[in-house]
Amino acid sequence: MKFNALIPELGITSLAASLDFYVGIIGFSVVYDRPEEGFAFLRLGDAQLMLDTVGMGRTIGDEAPVRGGGINFQLEVDDFDGIVARLTAAGWPLLKAPEERWYRTLEGEKGQRQLWVRDPDGYLLRPFSPLGQAD
Repeated sequence: MKFNALIPELGITSLAASLDFYVGIIGFSVVYDRPEEGFAFLRLGDAQLMLDTVGMGRTIGDEAPVRGGGINFQLEVDDFDGIVARLTAAGWPLLKAPEERWYRTLEGEKGQRQLWVRDPDGYLLRPFSPLGQAD
């Protein structure tokens, strides 16, 4: 497996709660973990993400950071409808319901289906599925 050049590591409060969200609902898989340190390395398609429980293992920085403040992760997914179904079944609150949006880019207008949801620690996740390019 090739590791991405930039892989976010999220400081979390509960590995079990985060795995329930990222693996059970969103659809990531655990590539490897160190449960005794509260750590897991996840992958979904080409996306890679690390989870690190604050206060276990090698926590760097403030023991009580403000989590999720101001950052959001756009995540391209193959199974957008499956994620919507799992979030709904889990009763997970959405910040923004599924929508179709078009964005101006260097290549022209590109569309995507997307939603906005917070993980158990407040990190904002925006799963999306491309709709293609407008003429």
